[in-house]
Amino acid sequence: MSEFALEFLDIRCTFRSRDDPSQNYTAVADTTLRIRAGEFVSVVGPTGCGKSTLLNIGAGLLPPTSGSVRVFGEPLEGINRRAGYMFQTEALMPWRSAIDNVMVGLQYRGLPDEEARAQAQGWLERVGLGEFGDRYPHQLSGGMRKRTALAQTLALDPDIILMDEPFSALDVQTRQLMENEVLALWAARRKAVLFITHDLDEAIAMSDRVIVLSAGPGTHPIGEFDIDLPRPRDVAEVRNQHRFVELHKKIWDVLRDEVLKGYAQQLRKAA
Repeated sequence: MSEFALEFLDIRCTFRSRDDPSQNYTAVADTTLRIRAGEFVSVVGPTGCGKSTLLNIGAGLLPPTSGSVRVFGEPLEGINRRAGYMFQTEALMPWRSAIDNVMVGLQYRGLPDEEARAQAQGWLERVGLGEFGDRYPHQLSGGMRKRTALAQTLALDPDIILMDEPFSALDVQTRQLMENEVLALWAARRKAVLFITHDLDEAIAMSDRVIVLSAGPGTHPIGEFDIDLPRPRDVAEVRNQHRFVELHKKIWDVLRDEVLKGYAQQLRKAA
């Protein structure tokens, strides 16, 4: 078996311009990324740099214009069935209770209802919601809904976990609690994680490796940094370590100009 859980090989992704259908827009170009089995990798970059596009390609939801994706050494064709996807926006079904949301993927896989419910209850307990299985999404706080979504993703026991800014809408305290919960669950099972975030602090605190993408159009990796902070980590406490500060400065020196370029591009589009 390949040492890499997920590989993006010379990926290019081009779309037709919404403003002028005769023109093409290249969102991602000349991009090669590899995520090892059991590795936690974060991707950072300015707004509009194609981070979510890469995640959708890795999930098999979007075919690249050119290049290829490999999953544990095998070419990806169609949906990546070895991956679980935790979206930025909530994907919970409002008409289903928390436990029914967690068990739905297991049911789709053909698991008997009784067994699916038992596994879903176990995952709700792992994320601290064992007593809230009968609550509907509108009866849960933002953090509790994120915990439910996390349980929903992990219940399928995916070999690869794709996360698209999953905690960006949460307050700081709840966000740090969720980050620590994810790290604890990841440490227990060591799945490959590809984590998309705008927050450099979050990326450093959680990851084994941080990859920096350039500003679009034609986004591509411009920096790759090993995060040599000891584990296990508390995401709040690790920020006070001298090595964390050093890594932050080193990565920000690469990221800063791309953020400014991306911001200037957004202003031009709005003008």
